[in-house]
Amino acid sequence: MRRALLQGAAVWALAFGLAWTLPGALWRPVPPPPFPTHALLPAGLALGTLALTAPLLAWLGGPTLAERRPLALLEAPPDLLWAGLLLALWPAAWGPPGQGGWVAAFLLAALPGEVRWLASALPGEWPFPAAWGARVVRRARRLALARLARRWLAARLPVWLTASLVLERLLGVPGLGMDWMDRVAGRDRTGLAAWVAALALLWLLSHTMDAEAAP
Repeated sequence: MRRALLQGAAVWALAFGLAWTLPGALWRPVPPPPFPTHALLPAGLALGTLALTAPLLAWLGGPTLAERRPLALLEAPPDLLWAGLLLALWPAAWGPPGQGGWVAAFLLAALPGEVRWLASALPGEWPFPAAWGARVVRRARRLALARLARRWLAARLPVWLTASLVLERLLGVPGLGMDWMDRVAGRDRTGLAAWVAALALLWLLSHTMDAEAAP
């Protein structure tokens, strides 16, 4: 466990160093963009809904949910297609989709894949614990998901952050993904280093909690 923590810390330290020493210079320097605080509430709502709904659906469906063809078909379309479909179906009388449309498109794009990811990570149930009844099966799923949840969130949060950039660009909603890219374009070393440090802290916290939960 300690070796894995040291290896992970080394990787995050390298990422932090690369962000802090971002190469290149702008011909016309621009000030760092202000942090999009207005995007925190919609992002928190989307991530909170995803973090609660995906494990719940995986708990209800079990490991066989990973083999369901309809779920795989919903997972296949890229974020660009979901955002385009939302724009095509959005009533013009409602105005631009805004943050609410971004939350809807994000959940449509992310939820099927995350449910299938969690379901595929669940242990098999045949012949046991299926032979002991539905109550034992539900308990086994709950315990497995409780152990998976922290690492799942830590591993997938950076993916959600970067994937949201496509939705933000297409829907015209400034958010956390665009903030990351704006800081890369503006050579904002301090802001990028703060992003890397926050993600590294999340990773470290998930591993620490796993170590405390281990017998």
